[in-house]
Amino acid sequence: MAEKQIAGKTIEVTDDGFMVKHEQWDREVAAAIAAEEGIELTDDHWKVLEFIDKDFKEKGAVPGIRRMNKVGGISTKELYTLFPDGPVKKAAKIAGYPKPASCV
Repeated sequence: MAEKQIAGKTIEVTDDGFMVKHEQWDREVAAAIAAEEGIELTDDHWKVLEFIDKDFKEKGAVPGIRRMNKVGGISTKELYTLFPDGPVKKAAKIAGYPKPASCV
């Protein structure tokens, strides 16, 4: 595993840049990762990130788009607007969780 400086902290990451230890994550780290992805976090982004966090803690996996739609009440269109070019993958990365199994 590699280490990367994110928001002034040394974070352990995979080759794809996903955090290895979620306990190293905080809102500053999320904002820094989002900035690297060209995203400035808004309240709508935080709604998605908080759903991912809650769902991951309950299910042990990053929720897919369908689950975000049905359980999280977040539309596919909204996900693509907030996290363009791979919303689940980008949102999981910013939320400090592993790369979703459904993402290549």
